[in-house]
Amino acid sequence: MLVLRDLGRGITRFDQLRTSLAIAPNILSSRLSSLAEEGLLEKRAYSERPKRYEYILTEAGRDFIPVLAAIGAWGQKHRADGGQLAHLIDAETGVGIEPQVIDRVSGAPIGTRPLRFTLSG
Repeated sequence: MLVLRDLGRGITRFDQLRTSLAIAPNILSSRLSSLAEEGLLEKRAYSERPKRYEYILTEAGRDFIPVLAAIGAWGQKHRADGGQLAHLIDAETGVGIEPQVIDRVSGAPIGTRPLRFTLSG
């Protein structure tokens, strides 16, 4: 999830990701490969000599960003414990956002009324 978070923040190159995440190169390579195999990111060459790549979120990866925002909002509310946690702001206005997951059909916030899971297909 942290790799996807950083890609969503515009950190796209291997060395930048490694520095941001403080992770061993072999572990980062493995995670990037797994995320690419799952269709959440794609690897694009940006230099031929030496061969260098950047990692770009796919549509599926971009669709995961709201999930990260919701997890972050939950952490701010229930796990901040007086510590400082990162929070999202609108890049154009600088105003903090307050993520909320809603039902697109009714407009009701998820978690405000009983729901049940069913299998589709």
